[in-house]
Amino acid sequence: MNNQPLLLPEPKLPRRLFILDVLLAVCILTLVVSLTTPHKQPETYIAPEIFTALPLQAKAIYVYDISGNKVIFEKNQNEALPLASLTKLMMALTASDLIPENSKVTIKKEFLQDDGFAQFQLDEKWKLKDLLDFSLVVSSNDGARSIASVAGAMDLKTDDYNLGREDFIKKMNEEAKKIGLVNTYYMDENGLDIGNTAGATGSAEDIAKLLTYIVTHKPDLLEATRYKVETIDSLNTSHVAKNTDEIVNEIPGIIASKTGYTDLAGGNLAVAFDSSIGHPIVVVVLGSTKTGRFDDMAALVKASLEYSRE
Repeated sequence: MNNQPLLLPEPKLPRRLFILDVLLAVCILTLVVSLTTPHKQPETYIAPEIFTALPLQAKAIYVYDISGNKVIFEKNQNEALPLASLTKLMMALTASDLIPENSKVTIKKEFLQDDGFAQFQLDEKWKLKDLLDFSLVVSSNDGARSIASVAGAMDLKTDDYNLGREDFIKKMNEEAKKIGLVNTYYMDENGLDIGNTAGATGSAEDIAKLLTYIVTHKPDLLEATRYKVETIDSLNTSHVAKNTDEIVNEIPGIIASKTGYTDLAGGNLAVAFDSSIGHPIVVVVLGSTKTGRFDDMAALVKASLEYSRE
């Protein structure tokens, strides 16, 4: 008779319990590593020395590579500042969305409040596209008011131009939100100071976003702003339009350009240009001086070209 004890097989853990044990061990190990390993801080944006060495006067600056989706240089880029006539960029975009470019705009006496009869004839008729070109190039406040009033009234199907203008400005702010301009607000269509209040405020980054949106989606909208002097015809007469951007001819590969100046804003300037074929860059300068904005822009464009070649 065999007196040796009977050896029974050890019970096996169910497969599901085994997997849970393994997962628990992995979680504990991961937690230990996480608590003992120093976390890596987000990479800080470091501006290229070629830009930081520039003697710039502007309060806020933004340089953006459109095709590379890359910020090249920034300074106070999110600070909301008076926009002055950079406001007309959104005016043009909103008008082009509301009515066809061949729509007729008649210059009424009530629209001639800021520039007066120096730029327009009473009851002069324009195609929207031509009036937009003229108003952007010479930065006409009355042209912008005429467009906002008529385009807004046509969109509402009303003869009340005041109501049309009010609704147009409302739509400018709606368009800003749609594009993602988080620091921008419009009180009028031309950006003129209203007493001690800016007619529009926005950030350098917002203006860069707006200009990028127009260049990408409606490149023909700002085509006229590439030229120093251009003849633009209304349906009644011809006008010589001289660009308010004094250095427009000095910017290689210029795509678009818009100036702005008021007492509150100081000197503003926004341009888009090709640093090489199919490589557009946007540069925005806010809060410089009337002449300093051109010096700032010239230096930033030159630095952008050198940076792109590196």
